[in-house]
Amino acid sequence: MNARENYLLWGKEVFAIEQQSVREVGASLDEHFTAAVETILDCHGRVIVTGMGKSGHIGRKIAASMASTGTPAYFVHPAEAGHGDLGMIVDGDVVMALSNSGESDEILAIIPAIKRKHVQLICITGKNDSTMAKHADIHLCARVSQEACPLGLAPTSSTTAVMVLGDALTVALLRARQFTSEDFALSHPAGSLGKRLLLTVADVMHSGEDMPLVQTQTLLLQAIVLMSEKGLGMLLVVDEHGQLSGLFTDGDLRRLLQKNQQLDRLVMADVMHPNPKTITSERLATEALKLMQTNKVNGLAVIDKHHQPIGAVNMHDLLQARIV
Repeated sequence: MNARENYLLWGKEVFAIEQQSVREVGASLDEHFTAAVETILDCHGRVIVTGMGKSGHIGRKIAASMASTGTPAYFVHPAEAGHGDLGMIVDGDVVMALSNSGESDEILAIIPAIKRKHVQLICITGKNDSTMAKHADIHLCARVSQEACPLGLAPTSSTTAVMVLGDALTVALLRARQFTSEDFALSHPAGSLGKRLLLTVADVMHSGEDMPLVQTQTLLLQAIVLMSEKGLGMLLVVDEHGQLSGLFTDGDLRRLLQKNQQLDRLVMADVMHPNPKTITSERLATEALKLMQTNKVNGLAVIDKHHQPIGAVNMHDLLQARIV
């Protein structure tokens, strides 16, 4: 077997070992997990996650996941906690401490101070008989039978198992709180997910003077000039009462030119699509995208309850808003 074949073999071995470790910890979940979820749900403060080294990195991820899904949480470094940051922990909080050995000096040093506060201490360790386990109000065991590291030294399977355990707590809390995708978006307004869930058609449409609006009896040649000025590649056509009558696009113009028709005598009523696709302004921008894709069009007329146009939106607008 050559070296390159070994690389693939070693990689697959890691996956197999870590998958087994996750299964082991999942199978060991019991009433202590339920107690941890209930304790956090009853918490009137925040969840303070702490851990040293690799456990600290996992702890940061757990805190971030909880915070973004309805459970106020943040990470406090245990060494910094011993030098003043312990003041961030107040009565009513829940402290979640992570350590595979359960013997982290930095965490053990601050446990007496934590115990003097009115907080609940949840410890996640790999040993039921560890010092941290004995001091915990609730102990969750994340023991794994084997590290993926062949030396048995680098935290690999153990950190993966704790991360999944943290995800299990996060999702259980999310579901218990009936946390919705809209709630999630409010915590992620700057991300692509937030944009997809929060932006409405009103946020991206062109309205007022930017709206490409013409009358049914407007000469086509005049309308073409307006379409070029507005730069949306489309025109909304209204009747004498301001009701939407049709839509005309730059694609329609190209097809007219291919037919070599005389354009100077045509008015918009002669060339418009009489049944344009429409949407209302309060609908989500993602709904506008779906409507365009389903009907294979690049633009929509935005109308009010009286079927009067109040704006226009095209695919380029959705691309700029990063909806696509």
